[in-house]
Amino acid sequence: MMKQFEQSELLKSLPKQFFASLVGKVGKVMAQGHDVINLGQGNPDQPTPSHIVETLQKASANPMHHKYSPFRGHQFLKEAVATFYKREYGVDVDPEKEVAILFGGKGGLVEIPQCLLNPGDTVLVPDPGYPDYWSGVELAKAKMEVMPLTAENHFLPVYEEISESAKEQAKLMFLNYPNNPTGAVATAEFFEDTVAFAAKHDICVVHDFAYGAIGFDGKKPISFLQTSGAKETGIEIYTLSKTYNMAGWRVGFAVGNESVVEAINLLQDHMYVSLFGAVQEAAAAALLESQQCVNDLVKRYESRRNTFIQGLREIGWDVTSPAGSFFAWLKVPKGYTSEQFSDLLLEKAHVVVAPGVGFGTYGEGYVRVGLLTDEERMREAVSRIKKLNLF
Repeated sequence: MMKQFEQSELLKSLPKQFFASLVGKVGKVMAQGHDVINLGQGNPDQPTPSHIVETLQKASANPMHHKYSPFRGHQFLKEAVATFYKREYGVDVDPEKEVAILFGGKGGLVEIPQCLLNPGDTVLVPDPGYPDYWSGVELAKAKMEVMPLTAENHFLPVYEEISESAKEQAKLMFLNYPNNPTGAVATAEFFEDTVAFAAKHDICVVHDFAYGAIGFDGKKPISFLQTSGAKETGIEIYTLSKTYNMAGWRVGFAVGNESVVEAINLLQDHMYVSLFGAVQEAAAAALLESQQCVNDLVKRYESRRNTFIQGLREIGWDVTSPAGSFFAWLKVPKGYTSEQFSDLLLEKAHVVVAPGVGFGTYGEGYVRVGLLTDEERMREAVSRIKKLNLF
């Protein structure tokens, strides 16, 4: 008989994957032969732009890249990051001291608590928010203090409402704008308040800028690092997954505070020997070459948003249009929890949405919809929901 080795207490302590159960439910409906429209995912549906793919193809034949890359990434990619930040945000970045190359944005977000925290330290975490923040906190054996994101406050945390004890004990804070799951965006004034709050309480800010390129109605999302004093108080984590449809490539970077960048690099020195060099070349091409592909992608998401939100309003669902990201955050009808409503849409309309409670306690009463299928399918989803006569 095959011996079963017991998992470590660390693995047992990790948060349960809420969305694993959703995947199981979707699989059962699909196995019954139904045509399922999946709006519950966060996986970009478009291919990586061809010039980036071609750069990888050419670079992969270079024998230089068949060896280990430098531990902390190639200088050419770090310089490309600095050029990108100066061009897009007017922010000066030292490529040697203020850039850490990451195995995707998620890797950095999960690593950062282990870099800066000791067991029992406090982390301020948005609720609702990206669930992998919780994983990093648990791996560091730290504890979370949630910052509610509510419609009344435009899904921005209110620092005055954080308890005095949490303010004094917190060492780290996660933020994410444009926001997953709410689609909200931050203002310059909010980031100024954030810098002042973090400086006063000696808190390191980690701004998850995964959807940094995706803003609607002619408004470009702002970088946390554009704020005076931001580098003194934290870092920004950027991924190429969303901006350039490179989710499967696993490449991102952290930019900002020199000491935090060094901490990330030190941890990664013990875990990796950086990314495949050809992927780094392709990432540099994405950052440095024409950004028309990004402009086209944002227009595509905005068109999908407009089609979907207008359709829902026409059937009587009172919904708010997202200002950024590729998600919509929709209030569920009265009488349903977020999970009950999600189950109803799946079972009766064969439309998948993500229940808001999976993103935290304050996500209850909402569902998250990904704008990640073509407009025809989104119109079909609206048509199916209309037949349920819920509105």
